[in-house]
Amino acid sequence: MICENGWVPYESWVDRQIREAIERGDFDNLPGQGRPLKGLNGRDDENWWVKAYLEREQLPLPLPTSLALRKEVMTLSETLADITDEESVRQIVRDLNRRIAESHRIRVDGPPVVIGIVDVEQAVADWRQRRS
Repeated sequence: MICENGWVPYESWVDRQIREAIERGDFDNLPGQGRPLKGLNGRDDENWWVKAYLEREQLPLPLPTSLALRKEVMTLSETLADITDEESVRQIVRDLNRRIAESHRIRVDGPPVVIGIVDVEQAVADWRQRRS
């Protein structure tokens, strides 16, 4: 077949395989026919691939630092539940307090959320009570 401009169109091996499969009807009545392909929506978002990865691997969406610290304070008792020694409990709470204090000194990502320092002695007392 010759095109209008006198050129013979080039058909690659792959193109030919696809064309012949269409002519044979290999693509007729496939499951999902007429429905959108999963994962094609939202490609206008520059982070679509990150969101798809997190969903596929069933990972939680990462929170901005301010919200992550707030969540960490709210779930502190659950975090400490599996800890077996008091010094480790103190160390975990001190580390959390250090990060909270740092978030007060420098601007962290996320919405401004006021998070108070955790009382180490109260956290240890609560931990002891839950263990008994």
